Amino acid sequence: MLAANRSLRLTIYALLAVILYLPGLGRPALWEPDEGRYAEIAREMVLSGDYVTPRDDFELYFEKPPLAYWAEAAAIRIFGPNEFAVRLPAALFSVGQVVATAALAEVMFGATAGFFAALVLALSPLFFGFARFATLDPALAFFLTAALATFYLAAREDSFSQPSARRWMLISAAMLAMGTLAKGPIALLLAGAIALAWLAIEHRLREIVRMPLVWCGLIYAAIVLPWFILMEARNPGFLRFFFIHEHLERYTTSSEHGWGPWFFISIVLGGMWPWIFFVPLGWSAMRADDILPNSVPASSRRSDASFLAIWFIVIFVFFSIPRSKLGSYILPALPPLAIVAGYGLARLRAVDDSSRRRLFALIAIANLVLASAVFIFVELARGPINAALGADALLIATVLAAGAVVMYALGRNASRVTQAIGALALAMLATVPLSARIREDASSISTYRNLARAVQPYLAGDCALASYRHYVQSLPFYTRRRETRVEYWGELSEVSPPTPTKSPFLIGSEGRLRQIWSSGSCMVLIANDRDLKALDDSLKPAPVVVGCGGKKFALYNGALAPPPSAAACLEISVKK
Repeated sequence: MLAANRSLRLTIYALLAVILYLPGLGRPALWEPDEGRYAEIAREMVLSGDYVTPRDDFELYFEKPPLAYWAEAAAIRIFGPNEFAVRLPAALFSVGQVVATAALAEVMFGATAGFFAALVLALSPLFFGFARFATLDPALAFFLTAALATFYLAAREDSFSQPSARRWMLISAAMLAMGTLAKGPIALLLAGAIALAWLAIEHRLREIVRMPLVWCGLIYAAIVLPWFILMEARNPGFLRFFFIHEHLERYTTSSEHGWGPWFFISIVLGGMWPWIFFVPLGWSAMRADDILPNSVPASSRRSDASFLAIWFIVIFVFFSIPRSKLGSYILPALPPLAIVAGYGLARLRAVDDSSRRRLFALIAIANLVLASAVFIFVELARGPINAALGADALLIATVLAAGAVVMYALGRNASRVTQAIGALALAMLATVPLSARIREDASSISTYRNLARAVQPYLAGDCALASYRHYVQSLPFYTRRRETRVEYWGELSEVSPPTPTKSPFLIGSEGRLRQIWSSGSCMVLIANDRDLKALDDSLKPAPVVVGCGGKKFALYNGALAPPPSAAACLEISVKK
């Protein structure tokens, strides 16, 4: 009966997460560069029918394994090449991670903790943001969470040699294999480090001999090896590039997205706001000696706390070491924090009145300070930042502050703790449409859907689409045209060295650009605002501005007249 109820609860959590993440999923334009890149790779897989070798702008692209591309390609085949399709896999992987986190929390600490863990994770700002963003990390985060959860279930059995424990271990191996196909061997490395560290702390390393490691290895290899073997057979040198250049060298030497070791401290605090305030309470409750009626035994709670702490620390430290960092890298570390915070929320009723009031007061004060800081920043930075973005941020901070104040007012009475938590959760829920609005208001910063629409009428026939000294990842996806790169190699040259003389889609010098531009061949050239004057002076016939977006302008050398909307672009270009 309990198992049946758990299945029902988890199904409800999944449906609620779907309702949270899917509405309006396709409304914002693709964000540069990541969403544009991964969308185009998936579209080209569908177009070419080659699901083995990833390509970006029809150039070999070996940086990541294919699972997320496959998922996006499947969605494109069903829903067409649009924003909803390419974001759907990330949303569904995030739904799966919410469910896996809730299930693990429920096994560890009961149904109430499972509910709150799901609530915390689903409504954490960082997790919510990437649930609606087409990138690879939600897939890795889901499979790593599922792998660690099933390993934990195996470890809970009396022995790893028991049939039920062996089944959980085999499932864990399959999840690690899928994680490897999602983001690379990092899945196996992190999960192995977490499991070994926990077994060592628990003095259980001798139990490794009872694990079905041979069968786990066979399952892992059966899932992972076929793609790697096919890739190396079709693209000699792939394995060296993938494992040495893209993983080992990038981890040890890359300064791309360079940040200091403190980076993920701010990401975790902001990404788990305001639920991060409940983590200390949950941690202390897990480590406490008190035994409440129907509570989990203290020894079991401490073991579970150790598992969750190691899970978070290993991932946090691992990704803090290299200079190359992105906020999405920390997604696999959020489930243990959500479980600890969820357990803290579940134990709030047992906290003495003065401690609970101090906690609620701290959360209210922190959110009021945050709202005040946002207000001051928006007022001081009226010029540098978009007014709409400032208003959005201030509205979100105000809603959170109001929710925190209501939580404090209700939570002073022990009998209204549930309503107090509900007030904070409703405030977070109210920020969901506001967060979506922020992304749309920020579209002019790093999205180019409108620019693609502006140039589409000028790309008839053999008219070439080109980018000057940069590459706009989303333009091929939106225009359905291959993008010629002028004096720019970037990441697309890492696999195959650029040979402009052999490829019509590489223009290696400005002299060659001038020659093609003046030859009578139609071209739409995308240029950054800083290059407009130089191009206007050097290109003959004089470029005609036919569209703009953000800091980029579309220049045209053909006979068609510019659209009326180009007048606004001309005004901007004159100011530049």
